[in-house]
Amino acid sequence: MSLMRRIANLFVRSKVESEIEAELRAHIEMRMEDNMQHGMTEQEARRDALVRFGNAAATKERVVGVDAALWLESAWADARYACRGLVKNPGFAVTAIAVLALGVGVVTAIFAFADAVLIKPVPYKEPARLVGLFEKTPMGPRYHLSYADYVAWKSGNKSLSALEAFDEGPWPLKTDAGMELVDGGSVTAGFLRTLGLAPVLGRDFRDGDDAPGAEGVVLLSYSAWQKRFGGRRNVLGESIVVDNEVKTIVGVLPPQAAFSPVGTCEFWTTVRVQTGIDSRRDHGLGAIGRLKDGVSIEQVSEDLDAISAGLARLYPDTNGGHSATVVPLSEVMIGRLRPLLLLMLSGGLLLLVIASVNVASLLLVRTETRRREFSLRGALGASRSRMVRQFCIEAMVLAVAGSAVGLGSAYGFMHLLLGLIPSTMQDDMPYLRGLGLSGHVLWFAAAITLGMMALLAVTPLGRIARGDLRGGLADGGRTAANGVWKHLGANLVVLELGMAMVLLVGAGLLGKSLYKLMHTEIGMESKHLAILRMRAPDAGYATDAQRIGLAQRIGAEVRRLPGVKDVAMAELVPVSSGSWASAGFQIVGRPSHDKNEAKSLTVSANYFSTLEATLLRGRYFRDGEDASKPPVVVVNRTFTQRYFPGEEALGKMIQFDGAVAAMEVVGVVEDIQEGPLDTMVPPVMYRPLEQDPMRNYFVVVRTEQAPRGIVSALSSTVHALDAGILVLDAETMDDRINRSQAAYLHVASAWLASGFASMALLLGVVGLYGVVAYSVSQRTREIGVRMALGAQRSGVYGLILKEAARLVGVGIGVGMVCAVCAASLLGKMLYGTAPWDAATLVTVAAVLGGSAMVASYLPARRAASVNPVEALRAE
Repeated sequence: MSLMRRIANLFVRSKVESEIEAELRAHIEMRMEDNMQHGMTEQEARRDALVRFGNAAATKERVVGVDAALWLESAWADARYACRGLVKNPGFAVTAIAVLALGVGVVTAIFAFADAVLIKPVPYKEPARLVGLFEKTPMGPRYHLSYADYVAWKSGNKSLSALEAFDEGPWPLKTDAGMELVDGGSVTAGFLRTLGLAPVLGRDFRDGDDAPGAEGVVLLSYSAWQKRFGGRRNVLGESIVVDNEVKTIVGVLPPQAAFSPVGTCEFWTTVRVQTGIDSRRDHGLGAIGRLKDGVSIEQVSEDLDAISAGLARLYPDTNGGHSATVVPLSEVMIGRLRPLLLLMLSGGLLLLVIASVNVASLLLVRTETRRREFSLRGALGASRSRMVRQFCIEAMVLAVAGSAVGLGSAYGFMHLLLGLIPSTMQDDMPYLRGLGLSGHVLWFAAAITLGMMALLAVTPLGRIARGDLRGGLADGGRTAANGVWKHLGANLVVLELGMAMVLLVGAGLLGKSLYKLMHTEIGMESKHLAILRMRAPDAGYATDAQRIGLAQRIGAEVRRLPGVKDVAMAELVPVSSGSWASAGFQIVGRPSHDKNEAKSLTVSANYFSTLEATLLRGRYFRDGEDASKPPVVVVNRTFTQRYFPGEEALGKMIQFDGAVAAMEVVGVVEDIQEGPLDTMVPPVMYRPLEQDPMRNYFVVVRTEQAPRGIVSALSSTVHALDAGILVLDAETMDDRINRSQAAYLHVASAWLASGFASMALLLGVVGLYGVVAYSVSQRTREIGVRMALGAQRSGVYGLILKEAARLVGVGIGVGMVCAVCAASLLGKMLYGTAPWDAATLVTVAAVLGGSAMVASYLPARRAASVNPVEALRAE
């Protein structure tokens, strides 16, 4: 029977039995005819035939069993033969298995991340029905809600079964050792139930827990319960002082309870009901919703847009021009990681294909060297199907061995990639917990193993399945082998070089993008800057005068530290990853219905000079410019371009919505990158700290030498003034920039793409070297004849290098077209770099072409060194 028929016999038993029954009937009828020819009656002849052949059911079982057992035994013998062949050729075996293991290990590790982040990033009940809700304003599509807008959306919508809000800390926590700043989240009463999270101990928040005057309650995260309370079950009912309020512990959340938009929270409490004008002006709440059955995201968006339009008519000052943005919750949690992971997965798959093609090329060489063996086996009676099965089993052995080693290395690659993620970012990625070889990952590994088996089996089968098995006895198949390399082997190399070109172009574009990002103009001098985040307690700093006095004392004490040039305070510092408040305002003298919005930031008088920002026009704030003086504001260049195009901004009067006094624009500064590095600078209004004093701000220090040495001294200096002040995030500005999420994503993209590209370049060049070297070995006689007839060594060099150059040129040409198409998919990951960047394309083509020709030079030199006499004698 054929190979496929034998395999089918194992699984399609009914068909096999019908065939056996037909064959038995034919034998019984033949026996009856023979008996009747010897004088038996028809009845006697049938009885004798049935007796001779025995029970039909038992015969069928016996034949099926023997057939399956023989096939399995034969297949096991082929597997043992394949293993012996690999053991006898350790160089080939180790190289092939190592190359396959590299591809499998890398792509499996990356798929584990993709599985955790892209496939199941939202570990909540019915995650497909969860959405993130934002306000769309003139500033952009994703801004937080005010409390009043949250209430209006919650009560007025008809498309969501639940709509809840959240906010984040950090908060001060009173401990035995003093005050400590901890991460916390405040949510509306139904927030955790909307996600589908339930406490493992105690109760959830109840309706009314967030009402004014209600007793303060708090839920512990599982880690806080274990770390701070020893996992005691009697912790329920205990009181703690968090966020300057006594709160009662009512429950403990499970270990997997996390919500990445607020980071890793130790304590969860309720958002308090807000009333008054601030509840409409203060936009600081995030929101989520759960879709009703049969409702789409588009329907929710239309529903909330209608509510927003009604609010805009009622409250044009605070809600004019606002609408809604609705996105899947998974997009909120992993939106910026998606392009990076898709890039990694695509690069890993390309690398796996290149590795498999390389091994397929090696197998093709090995097949041609064994052509005499298979011709001899064919001459001795071996069927073509048997030799096809032999190749399939050899491919299976190689693929399984490579996958087994690759799975072992995948675990190491996972932890290597996990180690590249800063711990502060890992805290915001709960979906990476328990990363490992899950069921999805193992199924993926099995699928790519089957794909490799198919590729490794098909490549040499084309030669044996269609070729003349006895042709190899005549000349060993040398001419045929050379023809194979001119066709299939050459095509495989072109494929490798093309994919290597795609990866190299991607790496080049991401590298150039990273360079531009890290060297972008941020409107300040980041070197020699140190920063410290601090939060003063309510006690002792309730009035504006007390807060101004504290800022002045901190500035005076920090200036006394060795090497300090200047000190400033700011509500936020440049390159902040989060968003800060936007403010609606009116320009005095213009129609009041105009809707204007800009970012508002409070800074001290010497903030700009400390940053070494550029003053374009006007002046900075002055010391002593407090609430007793006329209100003033400094704006950035983008602000003037948007709201005062073609006119002078200095002297213009700006009035916040609902404010009594207007502020005079006294200065215009060059744009400072207040937000993430890879975002556009928005319009910004800077207000003087002494006219809007705060308890929470950053201390910014300009030093004369490297600032790292002063970082630790900042905390102790501030604490010396008041031990109740909470401090954290002491770091240098350069460290802050380098550790920012935008920088990390671009750095990770560039390094990972470079790693893939380097391996692809190596494999592609090695593959080309193998093709050219094998071709030279097959043409030794031809080269010897040429040189014997007077051919010069330069001509031999040209002959070989011309063949290699043709392959390289085709590979680079095809790869360049594919690279431009693939690079257009990088879109959001490129900063200041076009997907068709000519300099990158030319540079990559030159590197790949030069490397390939260097690899081709080695076999060309060997060909030019052939001794014609020895070559002809060997033939």
